[in-house]
Amino acid sequence: MIKNLISWLRKYTPLLAVIILWRLEISFWNPGGILAIIPIFYYSFVRPVNWMPFISILFCFLIDYNMDTKLFWTTVYFIAYAINGFQYFIDLQRTDKNAVVPFMIFMGAALFILMVANFSGIMFLRVIWMFVWISGLYIPITQLLRKVHQDD
Repeated sequence: MIKNLISWLRKYTPLLAVIILWRLEISFWNPGGILAIIPIFYYSFVRPVNWMPFISILFCFLIDYNMDTKLFWTTVYFIAYAINGFQYFIDLQRTDKNAVVPFMIFMGAALFILMVANFSGIMFLRVIWMFVWISGLYIPITQLLRKVHQDD
């Protein structure tokens, strides 16, 4: 019984992580549920799960809805997914530190576009804060997710 529960939790950790981080929406710490981008990126590109692209598209759309960004994060995800198709040049599964540098490039480019589209002093500070906060939480969250799947 316990082994079945643990097996089930390991299997559905990607979905649970995305749902939990999306639902923990707090305007300063997790605006629009943006922290859900961490497991979306991790389970789509670094440790791919077959069904994750469908969940990722849905939750990127939900993040867009919460942030009122009109399909911005969904489009960014599609572009990253297309770029990831070039596995001959970019192999995120074999990078150090759970691909933190590619994640920072992904987030930095997306947040830069948001900042340029709505430039103001407050937006500049908010983008800097979001980049530092999300990039700083990437390694602890992905290490936790990796520990869940350590026996796989």
